[in-house]
Amino acid sequence: MSNTPMAASPLNRAVLEIDEYASGLGWDQPARLFALVDTARLRVQEPGLAAQLGLEDEQATIGLTPIEQDEIPAGKPLDEFLGTIAWPDSVVGCALTVERLMLPPSAEASVPEGLSGKKLTQWVAAHPDRQEVRMTVGVLRDGARDSALRLREKDAPTEVLTGAGLVPGLAEALSATFAD
Repeated sequence: MSNTPMAASPLNRAVLEIDEYASGLGWDQPARLFALVDTARLRVQEPGLAAQLGLEDEQATIGLTPIEQDEIPAGKPLDEFLGTIAWPDSVVGCALTVERLMLPPSAEASVPEGLSGKKLTQWVAAHPDRQEVRMTVGVLRDGARDSALRLREKDAPTEVLTGAGLVPGLAEALSATFAD
């Protein structure tokens, strides 16, 4: 995609490519799961698929190609769903994009005691300092991680935060999909 930085790592470029794709779909979208495959290997082993994805003329010899997977089942908790995934050896990594409500750290002290589940979700949704955020997290089999965060109120490619440690819990859950 056009807005991904050329100097970034292949994982960072893939995460930003997925973020840009999700941005083009708009907000209020379901979570989306992607397999990450080695682009050069894909062109050699699956030339038909590479052509379908528009990769046959790619000049880059290194890189990752995100391939969107089937829709995540609605109503199933994300952590339960991720626990059911097993990837074939040809998949070198995976990524997930998901929208959530987020509160600033200053709001933690005001969380009422004993709230959990739906009641906590309702409380966060009604909080005046809540932010809608789209998180895109990618991990590789070798342990590499990267993330992109986009706030709905600052929805522009130049306002996307990136970093390996932005969403550690989700990165851990995605890494677990590669455990034997």
